[in-house]
Amino acid sequence: MANITAAEVNKLRQATGAGMMDCKKALVEAEGDYDKAIEVLRKKGQKVAANRADRESAEGVAIAKVNADNSRGVIISLNCETDFVAKNESFIKLAEDFADLAMNVNSKEELLSKDYKGITVQEKLTEQTGVIGEKIEIGDFRTLEAPFVGSYIHAGNKIAVLTGLSGKSENAEEIAKNVSMQAAAMNPVALNEEGVDQSVIEKEIEIAKDQLRQEGKPEDMLDNIAKGKIKRFFKDNTLVNQDYIKDSKMSVSEYVKSQDANLKVVAFERVALG
Repeated sequence: MANITAAEVNKLRQATGAGMMDCKKALVEAEGDYDKAIEVLRKKGQKVAANRADRESAEGVAIAKVNADNSRGVIISLNCETDFVAKNESFIKLAEDFADLAMNVNSKEELLSKDYKGITVQEKLTEQTGVIGEKIEIGDFRTLEAPFVGSYIHAGNKIAVLTGLSGKSENAEEIAKNVSMQAAAMNPVALNEEGVDQSVIEKEIEIAKDQLRQEGKPEDMLDNIAKGKIKRFFKDNTLVNQDYIKDSKMSVSEYVKSQDANLKVVAFERVALG
């Protein structure tokens, strides 16, 4: 049997994130061969991943990042099964590393095939599934491009938002962050009226009409009253029309104009977990 040193075990642990005992067992099985030991751990991860494939991974962290010139942003979520794992510092660091890689790709599939310290992101996910013993996967993947992109991550990494503005200004970063905080808190369904899916509008109209019928309103009045309710729906549920959370006397679009008359919100992306 190979004589496994503590230094060798620690080196493998640093590289894989696996526990000390798992690393020692892998090195013993591999007869001290470092590369083979990594393969042993990876195969263990594949077995665990296969056994947990049908598990729900609704917990995790959402990470938003923006490039150096604020022209592009990404959000990824690294999902796991329990909040206990989601709060682990090494798990959060892994999510941040993946978000850095995501800055240069355009799809989740492309991200999964990217190199991460000598293996693919997908292989790292499989490896960490074995290490942690929970299903781990990239859940959400979003990108946003605009003349200026800002971001906000809510405390606990459970909600991440990107906001795109129509241009740059001295306080664009603060404006984008405040609008992103709005989206995090109020969960709008779309940027504006035009962004609301027609099926959603039709459903809201039918709900409004049913409520009006129950109130005894005449049938010939339903369409006009329902239109008014839809306007209220747009105000409550579209980002630029919502009351600004820091000053309810103005809408979000009015807040942006109060800061810079030439700016407007052109897009946003929101990812929430838990």
